[in-house]
Amino acid sequence: MRFWKSWGISAVLLVALIPMTVQAASLSGRASTVLEWFDNADEDTAIGAYQYLNLNARDLPGGLTFQGYGRVAEDLKNEVDIDSRLYYAYLDKQNLIGNLDARLGRQFVATTAGASLLDGLKLDYDGLGPFALSLYGGGDVSYYEGYDSKDWLAGVEGSFSPFKSLKASLSYLQQWEEGELAKELIGFDFDYDIKQSLNLYSEVQYSWLTDEVTYFLAGANFHRSRNWSLRGEYLYSLPVFSSTSIYSVFATSEYQEASLEATYRLTKGLRTFVRLSNEFYDEFDDAQVAELGIEKLRSGKFSGYLVGTWRDDEEGQDLYGAKVRAAYLLHPKFEAGVGAHIDVLERRLDDDDETTSSRVWADFTSHLTRTVSLQGKVERIESDLWSEYYRGRVRLNISF
Repeated sequence: MRFWKSWGISAVLLVALIPMTVQAASLSGRASTVLEWFDNADEDTAIGAYQYLNLNARDLPGGLTFQGYGRVAEDLKNEVDIDSRLYYAYLDKQNLIGNLDARLGRQFVATTAGASLLDGLKLDYDGLGPFALSLYGGGDVSYYEGYDSKDWLAGVEGSFSPFKSLKASLSYLQQWEEGELAKELIGFDFDYDIKQSLNLYSEVQYSWLTDEVTYFLAGANFHRSRNWSLRGEYLYSLPVFSSTSIYSVFATSEYQEASLEATYRLTKGLRTFVRLSNEFYDEFDDAQVAELGIEKLRSGKFSGYLVGTWRDDEEGQDLYGAKVRAAYLLHPKFEAGVGAHIDVLERRLDDDDETTSSRVWADFTSHLTRTVSLQGKVERIESDLWSEYYRGRVRLNISF
C-alpha cells in the first residue's frame, strides 16, 4: 500500500509540473532506475527498488527556473522499510526586484550557524556593494523523525567581500520543534587567500541558548606551487542537542583535533599525500593517527588509489587499515574495477582481542549511448563480529 501511495504522490507532483515543463524552452535532467539487494540483521535478503528523477527546467514563464530531485522506493520483499524521498524541489527567480533573488520550495540551506532542509522561502540580495544579505524561513524537514507543522526554522546571513580573495560572513539561525525554541545559533566564517599562495580560513559556531562555543575550525593552506601543498588545521567540536531533547540535560564531551597534511604531485594525474593528526578526548586517552596514500586519476586507461591508516591509542583502541581500488578502461565505453577496505581494530577490554573487518568489491560502468549508462557493483562484507554477507546494486541512468 505504501508503494502505491508513494507513486501516487509522485504522480501528482509530475502532473503539477507538466504545465510548466511543456512551456520550458530548456528541459534537462536524469532518470535513474536502481535495484539493490542486501542482507538485514536477521540474515534475510531485502531487494530495494528505487526510481530517481533529477529535473531541471529553464526559461519558464515569468523568467522562472525549476530544479527538483527525488525518489520513489520500495522493498520488493518487505524485509526492511525503505522510504520515498523528495530531496529538493524549488522555483528560482533571479532579479525578482532589482538585485533580489528568490527561491521557493524544498531546498537545502547551509550557513556556519547551521544547515537544514527547508520547505519555505529564501531571499538573496547583493545590491549593497561588497555586502550581501540572505533571509530564509519555513518548515524544517526531517526524514527520520517525521514532519510536523510546528517544526520550522528561520535564519539570516550577511556576507562581506571587498575583493575576490577575501570573504567573511555572519549568520544567525533559530530552529523550532513542536512550537518550542530548540536551537539558537550564531556563526562566523572567513576565507582569505594571500597572493594565491596562502589560504587562511576559519569557522566558529556559538549556541546562544547554552552560552558556549560548539564548533571551531581554523586552518592554513600553503599552495604556492602547483606540485605540492601543505595544510594545517585545528578543530574543536561540542555536540549540540535540541533543548526539547532528553539528552540536553546531560553533560557532553569535547572533541579536539590538530592535523597536518602534505600533498605532492608526482606527475600528471598522480599524487601522493601524508596526513598526521592528534585526537584529544576528555574521558579517554588521546590518539595519534597517520595516513599515507597515493592516487592515480584516470588520464589514460588506469585509475586507482592505495591508502594506509594507522591509529595509536594507549587505552587499547589501536587501528590498522588499508584501502585500495584499481580500475581499467577496457573499452572507451566500458570501465571495470576492483577494490577492498580492510580494518583491524584492537578491542579496549583485551589487548589480544583484535577484530578484522573487510569489504571487497567489483564494479563496472558501461556507457551504452551518449545519454544512457549502466553501472553495477557487488560487495562481500565480512567481520569477526558477524557472518559474511553480500550486497549488490545495478543502476541504469538516462540523461535528457
